[in-house]
Amino acid sequence: MMQHWLIKNLAAAIQTSAASLSRRQKHGLLVSLDIVLFLTAIYGAFGLRFSSAQPWAEVFPYIWLVFLLILIKPLVFMAAGMYRPVLRYAGLEFLFTAAKAVLFSSGAFVLLAYLLQFLQLPRSVLINDALLTLSLVVGARLSIHWFVNTIVSLSRQNQTPERVIIYGAGAAGSQLAQSLAHHHAYKPVAFVDDDSSLQRQMIQGLTVYSPRELFSLIGQKSADSILLAMPSLGWAAKREILERLESLSIPVKTVPCIGDILSGKVCLSEIRDIDIADLLGREEVAPDPELLRSNITGKSVLVTGAGGSIGSELCRQIARQQPKCLVLYELSEFALYTIDMELGETYPHVKRVACLGSVTDDKRLSSTLAKYQVDTVYHAAAYKHVPLVEANPAPGILNNVLGTLTAARTAIECGVPNFVLISTDKAVRPTNVMGATKRVAELIIQALAERTGTTTCFTMVRFGNVLDSSGSVVPRFRKQIAEGKAITVTHPEMTRYFMSIPEAARLVIQAGAMGKGGEIFLLDMGEPVRIYDLAVQMIKLSGLLPKKDIEIKITGLRPGEKLHEELLVDSSTAQSTQHPKIFCAHEPKIHWEFLQPCLELLFDAARANDSGAIRAELQRLVPEYQPSPGDFSLGATPRGSSRFTSVSNTEEVKMTGTGKMRVLGISSNSGDARGSGTEEFKLP
Repeated sequence: MMQHWLIKNLAAAIQTSAASLSRRQKHGLLVSLDIVLFLTAIYGAFGLRFSSAQPWAEVFPYIWLVFLLILIKPLVFMAAGMYRPVLRYAGLEFLFTAAKAVLFSSGAFVLLAYLLQFLQLPRSVLINDALLTLSLVVGARLSIHWFVNTIVSLSRQNQTPERVIIYGAGAAGSQLAQSLAHHHAYKPVAFVDDDSSLQRQMIQGLTVYSPRELFSLIGQKSADSILLAMPSLGWAAKREILERLESLSIPVKTVPCIGDILSGKVCLSEIRDIDIADLLGREEVAPDPELLRSNITGKSVLVTGAGGSIGSELCRQIARQQPKCLVLYELSEFALYTIDMELGETYPHVKRVACLGSVTDDKRLSSTLAKYQVDTVYHAAAYKHVPLVEANPAPGILNNVLGTLTAARTAIECGVPNFVLISTDKAVRPTNVMGATKRVAELIIQALAERTGTTTCFTMVRFGNVLDSSGSVVPRFRKQIAEGKAITVTHPEMTRYFMSIPEAARLVIQAGAMGKGGEIFLLDMGEPVRIYDLAVQMIKLSGLLPKKDIEIKITGLRPGEKLHEELLVDSSTAQSTQHPKIFCAHEPKIHWEFLQPCLELLFDAARANDSGAIRAELQRLVPEYQPSPGDFSLGATPRGSSRFTSVSNTEEVKMTGTGKMRVLGISSNSGDARGSGTEEFKLP
């Protein structure tokens, strides 16, 4: 007990001393140590030359040459970089540096002796001195390295490290094992690699095994987790490996991707749990730099909802493109403070302005656009949580619909060149209020885009769920697993599209740059993911067993939810663009003259907090919107106004009321929006 106490205190003293000394002070100590070693080496060299344990008499005639040699050696050692490595973490590579330093220092003295005859020392003395110097310098450093690591390890002997099997015996795996040798929390016990030429070889003192031996290897080595050390591996290959590891019922962890390591954001030894994002990700197409810069670089950019999941990531991506000014427009004080502080720390060179305000406040928004002469608006502000908006339709209308109308109108009034609406796949054949409000927001942008005299280029970008956004199932599942609670899934057959937030933000920026006016851009979301399978995979990747360690409860669909989302009503209208992950669609429109009065009725219903009237007005504006039965009487169309009934390649409109409506349809051949005529309707 006393021995452990002494070792622990000695380790603490070493660590405290190391932390308190500056880099220059540490260099000074090493130089002082080396000078002592140089003196010892030259003294020993004379002793070997003259076969004497005390060769003082032989040294004295050369004393001033000895001091010159002692002066030259530290200078050459410094020039050779002998004092640059951190001693505790120095690997065997410093042997080469030491040999080079000794060779150059001895060589420099030999060169001087050749040029100046009176500087000559006996040749055997120089050879013996070089060998002794190399042995003493390397031996001293290895001894210090061993002593410090041994003391620190002994002080932590009661702390049980996590025993890990490293999957990947390449350069990254080897470097990781070397890094973990100094890390008290992890202890590598074996390597696993698919490359048969590496199997049964020894790397960093560990044997490399085949993946087929993993199951038995876990028991033999008492492994606690598997560490995937293949940061440059492509997504598809990584997914294949992770799916094989799921059945082992052991936690799987990973190191950062190679891009983050090379950019300096993280180091190789930063280990994290494997997340479902590693399975849901896709091979990303490299972004087009011209499209990213087009509407941002050197321009003033405003993001509404700047503190939200999408809005904040848009701000990060925009800041990287060097805008003239980035205006953060956000209603939530805390969300605005958070993103403003983050951008200030990460991108201190970018001029940014934090503006508290609502998108429904036209005066506040208009003064902000004018003051900062905004060139591009990314409208991300919206209520997106389906059940909450379903239960509170009035605020959803005012924020999502009126907010979009206000933002778009003020953009026109202030002469903003570009306006991009962030939409959602829930706007397609919506079954909930949130999706219907986003479709109405799209109708507003479409209608304003085609108005004569509009100088603002309006575009819309529609995509599905983003990983780790507020309200996403992924963070909720992660929290439930961490707490040991049952995972709640609404329906076993429910599917959703998923995309990472950074990829979504980059694609939004690129899509907005391609807009000519009125287009709806769709992002390629890959294949839809079954939410039940997602829950099973997350449990397995945590080293647990579904239905045994973690239950999966089916809770039933929530109000407004549907089993499957879609990005387009008619996929035949989607057209490719210059970006392989972005498509363009032309969908039915309503002219502003007919849309405006319907919007006023919708806003009146929202201000009156009349849920039934809100849903009726939404269904009239978005005929494909099918609210849950019982939300309101579908047989009664309130306020005696219109109902739009069909969604197809050629749209038709039915009205109960007097008036004329020009109907825009879509040509099934070309996909171009065209007028299909003017029809008259009269009240019966």
